[in-house]
Amino acid sequence: MWPVVPTSIATLLTLSASASASTSFTNAHGHNAHAHAAAARAAGLRARNIVYDNKLKDSYDFVIVGGGTAGLVLGARLSEDSNHTVLVLEAGHSGDAVVSTIDVPHNTYYDSLTKSEYDWAYSTAAQAGLDNRNLPWPRGKVLGGSSAINGLYAVRPAEVEVDAWKDLLEGADGADNWSWNSLYEAMKKSETFTAPSDEIATTAGITYDASLHGTDGPMHNSYPGYQLELNGEWQTALASIGIDSRKDGNGGENWGAFVTTSYINPANWTRSYTRNSYLDPLPPRDNFDVLADAQVTRLLFESGSGDLKANGVEYASARDQPTSIIKVNKEVILAAGVVGSPQVLMLSGVGPRDVLESVGIEVKNELPGVGQHLQDHLVTAVYFSTNTTTAGSLRTGGLDTPEFGSYINSATAYVNLTAILGESARNDFLATISDAAAASAALVPSTSSEVVTGYKNMYAKALDLLQNTQVGSIELLFALTGDGTFGVQAGLQHPFSPGHISLNSSSAFDYPIIDPGYLSHSADLTVLREGIKLARKVGQTTPIKDAVIAETFPGDSVQTDEEWETWLKQNLGTEYHPRGSCSMLPKASGGVIDPKLFVYGTSNVRIADSSIFPIDMSCHLEAPTIGVAEKAAEIIRAAYTTGTTSSTSQSTGGSSNQNTSASSGNADGALALSAPWAALVAGVVSSMFL
Repeated sequence: MWPVVPTSIATLLTLSASASASTSFTNAHGHNAHAHAAAARAAGLRARNIVYDNKLKDSYDFVIVGGGTAGLVLGARLSEDSNHTVLVLEAGHSGDAVVSTIDVPHNTYYDSLTKSEYDWAYSTAAQAGLDNRNLPWPRGKVLGGSSAINGLYAVRPAEVEVDAWKDLLEGADGADNWSWNSLYEAMKKSETFTAPSDEIATTAGITYDASLHGTDGPMHNSYPGYQLELNGEWQTALASIGIDSRKDGNGGENWGAFVTTSYINPANWTRSYTRNSYLDPLPPRDNFDVLADAQVTRLLFESGSGDLKANGVEYASARDQPTSIIKVNKEVILAAGVVGSPQVLMLSGVGPRDVLESVGIEVKNELPGVGQHLQDHLVTAVYFSTNTTTAGSLRTGGLDTPEFGSYINSATAYVNLTAILGESARNDFLATISDAAAASAALVPSTSSEVVTGYKNMYAKALDLLQNTQVGSIELLFALTGDGTFGVQAGLQHPFSPGHISLNSSSAFDYPIIDPGYLSHSADLTVLREGIKLARKVGQTTPIKDAVIAETFPGDSVQTDEEWETWLKQNLGTEYHPRGSCSMLPKASGGVIDPKLFVYGTSNVRIADSSIFPIDMSCHLEAPTIGVAEKAAEIIRAAYTTGTTSSTSQSTGGSSNQNTSASSGNADGALALSAPWAALVAGVVSSMFL
């Protein structure tokens, strides 16, 4: 059932007593506490650890920049140690006002928060490879980040892809943390898997291997509570064109066709995202605060020689508001994402010299790789008209149940080059890419020899992956959320085109320049062209073709390779999987962080988010990003437990929180209520936990 808004003090007290019965991340706790948290937020209540800026401590041991997909994981895990104080600063809103929208999974299609105040609504620079179009780049600007607004796919990369990441680290200290085995355990740690009902599994053709999944993590991985018969035809059709089925794509072998898990809580058919999984169920922690509407403007460093040491984080609630400073006792951890993390570094004087000097920022640590090595998955679709039942037609017809509200697209397939091109053409294609390696380095949007070296290394590793028949080059997705139409999408998984992020100005409130360099390498267009042809072929294959009236997009007018390429340049968009702008690579390869997550040239600044992936992977990025955050928390806690990282003493000075604007907030760790509830329950539910 949907969470019910509390209507009495008795109800509130019942929720309080029920929720406080368990404080650990367990399966039983997860189902109940998440429902209570959602109900309480709908009533205008606030998670205990979310505070107002006039109630912050003077200093914190760990300051996490970004309360999104990775940041809230880090905050929850690091604050499990009561000896450490932890603050998360999130530029976006709390999300309290839109919880009912976020919670319904299929609202990602029908009532999306993209283009709203909960979306950064970035846009790329004009892309020469895409007919000079500026592509929209939505990213979640809310507690939970993009995990609050995305498509909920819970699919992991291939084992060989993650091990390729480790290989790029060239045996550096800590590299073993980034092997498949290590990241796989971290991803499973975050997960509570729930199998589908027999009826759902039969209808959709779902198969799974429960041994590949976690059992008691905060994030719920399951399947929609409603399914369509057409979904059940997916694997049959793909098998007819030589694409085998995969029982479960989440154990390191993800090539082939399957219905993937999604971030859905089957207890109430709601979205599972990092806010309602890692933050809302927590009991009050005096050592953990989360501040929304706090745009970090820069990091402050101690004066002196040697590696930079951050001793403060500056932030503001808006462009025209005063800045405030939080002191840092131990570390700053950037988790602001593929755009935010490099932007904060550059605003702080860490990055490419030419970029910093062009906007008048003093260079404190020349690090050429910041903002470089950016890549993204491109995608488009072939659409067909149909009289067959789709999610869109059911919605138009008035179907409105919690189970149906959980319906999202989840049939997928990762297809290797042989299936896309054929054996002979595949070999010719790979030979062409190999021969073009040296010339391709000229595409790198940096004159740094380190960055160019890194691109060459990643190019060689990507070429190795494409030669592996166990790696998907194209992702096919079955889109059944339209009314009277359905689509087959094709997304590029291993681009060769290099991009970058740089600054427009020295203000954190001016968006940076985002230039993914889409299709600057010709190989990307070739793979996408053959991939979209394959998508068309799926729609022409029994039993899916039995549901087709006609192809409506692009239609019969697009047939030749030249016509396909022209159409692709006009219609490709992002699959929302950018990565690499703060790559974990050797410094000599244009890397930004080492395997222990430290930014080169700093002693206490780490990064843990999707910006650190040094290579593209055939997956959606939420699962590995959460895995990175889980692994990062383990690394950081172990460092302070064993004493391998020195820590500074707790500050006892006066407050450096300079923002004097008045706001009615709660004391540290206290519950804040909306105005209608405050007078009623003040002093009555002061120990309530959400």
